[in-house]
Amino acid sequence: MRQREETQPAFETQVISAVRQEEAGTIQGAKLIQAGELVAFPTETVYGLGANGLNGEAVAKIFAAKGRPADNPLIEHIAKKSDVRQLWSRIPKQAQLLMDTFWPGPLTLVAPKCDRVPEEVTAGLETVAVRMPQNKTARALIAKAGVPIAAPSANRSGRPSPTTAQHVLDDLGGRIPLIIDGGACKYGVESTVLSLVGEPTILRPGAITREMIAALIGEVRVSDSILKPMKDGEVAASPGMKYQHYAPAAEVIVILGKPEQAAKRINALYREAEAQGRIAEIAATEQTKHYYKGRRHLVLGDRNEPETLCANLFSALREMDTRADLILAEGISAEDEGLAYMNRLLRAAGFHVIDASND
Repeated sequence: MRQREETQPAFETQVISAVRQEEAGTIQGAKLIQAGELVAFPTETVYGLGANGLNGEAVAKIFAAKGRPADNPLIEHIAKKSDVRQLWSRIPKQAQLLMDTFWPGPLTLVAPKCDRVPEEVTAGLETVAVRMPQNKTARALIAKAGVPIAAPSANRSGRPSPTTAQHVLDDLGGRIPLIIDGGACKYGVESTVLSLVGEPTILRPGAITREMIAALIGEVRVSDSILKPMKDGEVAASPGMKYQHYAPAAEVIVILGKPEQAAKRINALYREAEAQGRIAEIAATEQTKHYYKGRRHLVLGDRNEPETLCANLFSALREMDTRADLILAEGISAEDEGLAYMNRLLRAAGFHVIDASND
């Protein structure tokens, strides 16, 4: 199980409830953003760790607080659609239709950047990722700050993304001055990232699926790196592509195959772990929980409704991490929202996969 890092706190982190004090939280947050400091804030996907997206020195503080590699680009968050004009050098032809359909919402669009976007945001790329959050508190914070807010997820780099303010406090308490608590996030996984440079390509899947985008603009490619590791030397065009992400301290293994096949292999691995003195826990679904009676397991949702699994994945990984040193997780079909779920789960496991389909 995870050992908490010993660090000297730089801040006495304040948590303000957006439910009870939204105005106070967004006003104080905006002042901090304007002063070049960091603020954690809720979105409909996960909590973000924000800085003034036009201030390279402020953005650099994000990487320091998270322990994030500098070659991992960030997303600029805006309060209104017209703000893309201060971030993109041109608006791709499909962008306006996508913005009109899916913004505000969990879709990030990548296009050529303007010169005013600092390289700390783009990791030196000639493109920048932009989205307009659905969450009203997030948009209020951005509007009051008066600048785009650059933000990755508000967690220590590599850890499961935070879907509650408590997750942020667990990871970043003492490292940042303010967390705006907006309750649990709606979707539970980060936004879909769609590149509009050349052939439209999904770089990271999310709640806005390939099928939904293709129905609007036609054929959409899916990056090869979504379900497998990037090659050595390959440049990450989007957050969440290059490194092991979303990982608890516990070892995670993904088991593929039909539900009964996967469950049989999972139970065998569970017995082996117990014989070795390890503590295992199973990430199960409503349809398979009966296979694991008498064994530690947590039901994440309905495998026929993968959005329920997405909503609970990160919080479940954090919860199981407090009890187990091995997490055995069922794989599901990587279709529709299942693609987003498998992308996050495989990266949490460092692509440690066992295929039980031939057992």
